[in-house]
Amino acid sequence: MSGTSTPTSGVTEAPSVHKEGAPPRAGGGRRREFTTRRGWVIAAFMAPAAVFVALFTYYPMIAGSQMAFRNWNLTDLTDTSWVGIRNFRDVFTDPAWGTVLGNTALWVVGSIVPQLVIGFALALWLRRRFRLRGLYQALIFFPWAISGFLIGILFRWMFNSEFGVVNDLLQKAGLIDEPVAWLADPDTAMIAVLVANVWYGVTFFAIMILAALQSVPDELYEAAALDGAGKARTLFRITIPYIRVTLVLTVLLRVIWIFNFPDLIFGMTGGGPNDETHIVTTWMIKITQQGDYGKASALGLLVVAVLLVFATFFLTATRERGGGRRGAGKGGKRGVRA
Repeated sequence: MSGTSTPTSGVTEAPSVHKEGAPPRAGGGRRREFTTRRGWVIAAFMAPAAVFVALFTYYPMIAGSQMAFRNWNLTDLTDTSWVGIRNFRDVFTDPAWGTVLGNTALWVVGSIVPQLVIGFALALWLRRRFRLRGLYQALIFFPWAISGFLIGILFRWMFNSEFGVVNDLLQKAGLIDEPVAWLADPDTAMIAVLVANVWYGVTFFAIMILAALQSVPDELYEAAALDGAGKARTLFRITIPYIRVTLVLTVLLRVIWIFNFPDLIFGMTGGGPNDETHIVTTWMIKITQQGDYGKASALGLLVVAVLLVFATFFLTATRERGGGRRGAGKGGKRGVRA
């Protein structure tokens, strides 16, 4: 008896749990076997959505893309011959191309920077606890629920040279002596649409940054206060580094949206005066309205190419964020075990 050892029940029963056909563990079930019938059922449920996307997204995209290489003009549909890259050459040699390109860069940069700064400040303010904070959040986030085209119409009335509220306030404040034709002057029209877009987009930055700020542990701020760090040092050493990835993703996402956001400009100026407020997307719509579908399609492919570049950056940053989180989780487990 003493020379023999009997295996414990735990050692002998452990392998049987993993055998095929064993009953499921407590608190979890076995993964269902994938069969051909299940595959057909899944395909049947996915088919309507796939057909819808293919019919209303991919087919128009492919059909519009081939127009970029043809002589496709509504003034003469008898000749839709293949012209190669002529439409692209017409885009680059158009006298308005330089102005449109400069306006697009100004539209993106001039909107992103103020939106980021003001949105960050609002998020820092809304993170604090004070009375009626929920009401202030609702008022600040409300503009994001309104259509961009409606915002454009609203600001067109506000910047009206005769009865607009902007001129009235500036005159009462003594900043101007007479009304300014904001939307009729090429020197001020772009400033007006930028002001409107900054007001409209600040909300998005405030929402995203506030959500990120709420994930910053209060212990970090308490430790910084004990070390005697001031507000500026806490901001640049703790807050910004902690939410850096969120800031990058938010900026990339807003660049994609603003680059492809003609609604507000069409609502305010329609690209005028004298095409001085056109960006790439509004100019593309104007060319389409003129009937030159070939040139408009070529410009649309250029827009898609630029958006794909920014989308690649966005997806890369998203993947890095997910990898960083997984790594942090594993490191945290190792630290606990140590």
